[in-house]
Amino acid sequence: MIILFSILTILTSCSGQNTSSVSNNSRNEQHPSVAIGDTVFELDKNIWIIFQDMNNHFWFGSDGQGVYRFDGKSILHFSTKDGLLNNRIRGIQEDNLGNVFITSLDCINKFDGQKFTTLPVIESNEWVLNPNDLWFSILGKTGENGPYRYDGKSLHQLTFPKHYMEDEYYEVNGKAPWSPYDVYTIYKDRKGYIWFGTSDFGICRFDGKSLNWMYEKHLTLIEGGGSFGIRSIIEDKEGKFWFCNTKHRYNIFPTSVIEQDKFLINYKREKGIDNLKSPEGKNLIYFMSAIEDNKGDLWMVTYEQGVWRYDGKSITHYSVKDGSKDLTLFSIYKDKQGDLWLGTQEAGAYKFNGNTFEKFKL
Repeated sequence: MIILFSILTILTSCSGQNTSSVSNNSRNEQHPSVAIGDTVFELDKNIWIIFQDMNNHFWFGSDGQGVYRFDGKSILHFSTKDGLLNNRIRGIQEDNLGNVFITSLDCINKFDGQKFTTLPVIESNEWVLNPNDLWFSILGKTGENGPYRYDGKSLHQLTFPKHYMEDEYYEVNGKAPWSPYDVYTIYKDRKGYIWFGTSDFGICRFDGKSLNWMYEKHLTLIEGGGSFGIRSIIEDKEGKFWFCNTKHRYNIFPTSVIEQDKFLINYKREKGIDNLKSPEGKNLIYFMSAIEDNKGDLWMVTYEQGVWRYDGKSITHYSVKDGSKDLTLFSIYKDKQGDLWLGTQEAGAYKFNGNTFEKFKL
């Protein structure tokens, strides 16, 4: 986990570029797409992110080689040579107009189907909850103390209010290369509220009116040593929340709790998953990423211990291998057809075939 934390917080610059664009036509003249037929095309090995857009094109974000777009017949590869500001991809999402937004270390690019542009940033700190806004985190950008909100025109740089643990944190830890406010994950719940998982200050929820915090030591710090941070948030079919490990689930109440200078999430902690034993013998696992499938089952991806499926009663473990080698995993994604995909750190993308996860080959 310490190795992973270092990987995700490496500082990478954008070489001073402020805007960048590329014509799709000129791009194809210089770098024609690869037709998939008898040819076997290998994606980059470090595929961390998978996304399906409204045109049913699949996007694969790599840690170092940019992004690949697959339309079912041919594949296009985009990198800094084509307008991306950074080849290390950390997120892909889409607005309701079909524009694709690619988050990389230190940068956000917008792709409108023809060209890449850089989103203009406004340091407005306007905390607003609009249903069509997009939310971003940019890991690796120094001095960041909050997320970004895109309203269709501008990228608003936001700052969290001072956390009640801030003074104590800096007194003990001093200044680190990363901020304790770094946003590791962003999640929208069924009510439309936005949740933020941070590196060291726990969880923050924005309900459109206030920002409230929740911190439990075992969620951020791994039992036995090491820092995990809040890397995954998921609401289950019963409306209960899971935060990056299986020890507990949480019943969240609509009202907030205010204690002196603390603005807190009001919740009740419940028992998590029983009868679970991790490979090293612990009764909990820490998961990097989680989704709910079409049946309402939870799928939780760990860094080094495969995938775990929980149906509310029993839990099933799926190892993920490349030959005989166990893989380190980064993310899980459910596409529009309900199929499940994995982003791995060293073996490309994997897809669930109904029984196991197998390597995706074009």
